[in-house]
Amino acid sequence: MPVDTQVETISFLNALVAEGHDPASIKVMQTHLSVILLAGHRALKLKRAVRLPYVDFSTPAHRLVACERELTLNKRTAPLLYRGVRRVTRGAAGGLAMDGDGPLVDAVVEMVRFDEDRLLDNIAITGNLTLAQVEALARQVAVFHGTLAPDRHRSGSGVMEAVLDINEKAFAGTTVFCKDAVAQIAGKFRARLAAIAPLLDARGAAGKIRHGHGDLHLRNICLVEGEPTLFDCLEFSDDLATTDILYDLAFLLMDLWDRGLHAHANLALNRYLDDLDETDGLPLLPFFMAVRAAVRAHVTATQAMGASAGVDRLEREARTYFDLAVALLETRPARLVAVGGLSGSGKSTVAASIADMVGPAPGARVIGSDRTRKRLFGVPARTRLPAEAYLPAVSAEVYEKLRSEAARVLRLGHGVVVDAVFDRPDESLAIADVAGREGVAFRGLWLTAPREVLLHRVTQRRGDVSDATGDVLLSQIQRAVTPADWVSIAADASVEEVCAEARGGLHDADNGLKSTLRGRGLRLSIMLGSASGR
Repeated sequence: MPVDTQVETISFLNALVAEGHDPASIKVMQTHLSVILLAGHRALKLKRAVRLPYVDFSTPAHRLVACERELTLNKRTAPLLYRGVRRVTRGAAGGLAMDGDGPLVDAVVEMVRFDEDRLLDNIAITGNLTLAQVEALARQVAVFHGTLAPDRHRSGSGVMEAVLDINEKAFAGTTVFCKDAVAQIAGKFRARLAAIAPLLDARGAAGKIRHGHGDLHLRNICLVEGEPTLFDCLEFSDDLATTDILYDLAFLLMDLWDRGLHAHANLALNRYLDDLDETDGLPLLPFFMAVRAAVRAHVTATQAMGASAGVDRLEREARTYFDLAVALLETRPARLVAVGGLSGSGKSTVAASIADMVGPAPGARVIGSDRTRKRLFGVPARTRLPAEAYLPAVSAEVYEKLRSEAARVLRLGHGVVVDAVFDRPDESLAIADVAGREGVAFRGLWLTAPREVLLHRVTQRRGDVSDATGDVLLSQIQRAVTPADWVSIAADASVEEVCAEARGGLHDADNGLKSTLRGRGLRLSIMLGSASGR
């Protein structure tokens, strides 16, 4: 509930930032918790005097503490953006002053203003958010989480129970949602929490609860000197910000998923897991994403209740988040998809393009032979390995690791896409057998292209994860055997067409169809059934 209009403070800050600037160039932005004034290269962020179920900014002292906390916490990830905390005080003559000796009236955080075109939210809205940017962002988050100290005094299930308590109280204070729908989703959240409580508590005991960002969505990430930078973290509650690190990541995954950027969300998860192995927490992600969607639903509904304009838009947005939360709570079965083909056939590209369709949100763990080999030798993914790293004994070890990791993920109830050449019958049979042993459905995709196309692609690669050369490809061609019953896709079409065929093949297989697609020489035979039925 709002407790103070802060009209005088906002008027004072407006006049302050307007000095030396055209008044028409001053921009004022407002969220449910803040008012931000932008002028030139300067930004002032004022906490709104509100009291809500999860935050109390009702007094100047509370707002000052929150500003100081915001500065300290955001310096962890965005030191170039945060300048300091300024105190708004009452002067002897009754007027307001900045950092005066009089009584405290308010406080603001002073920041460096950045070009709003560099905000990832705006980049995504224009359709220009690249997979490379998401890849860099995921690694930034992994590095950040890896530096945080564990908090072993909190229960993993207790942390999430507190979040659900807040959500239910917040929903009760809004008028946007049907009471029956709110009661139903609350029941689903509680049932799911009971089921995953042992895993939450085990991760808490293992040190996975840490004071993270807390509000990690695209509106709080910008490009600074070309690098994704996390800012505007959740500063007003250590309890809300201290959670399982995968719950912190889940806000980003949910935001991308909500925008229809499913491939981006899946890539973010996979690159995060490449750098910080949190595989054991995969069963938690759909629940975590659903909770984050529910948070955005009630926050947006609260904004709608206090808005003077755009109420219909905010209410629609709140309902969209609510519906997403409901959808994420629905279960999806685990399954295994293998993508094979000779070097240059586009396996990694196809694997990434289908991964979001495989298993629970945000899609499959993609396990590739190239990245697995690089990890085996302890080098970054794009570091070239010497020839001895590709000896038959080493390759056999790589394929064994692919199978063992796939089995580990499948046992957790998550989806897997394995990307490797699979040019030997024993290797293609062995990966299918993993699915049979774990009791999940299996699909195999085999990419083909003419020899000259493959050679051209391999020899033109620069800075790629794969180290394959023309000679390696020629040796593959001599021994390769197309796996029986795998989907065969001619991969000499455009990237978009090949990926569309692969996704279409999985979709048709999901619906129990068997078809042969013709046109542009593309042939797609849909394999039905699981590995155990072959």
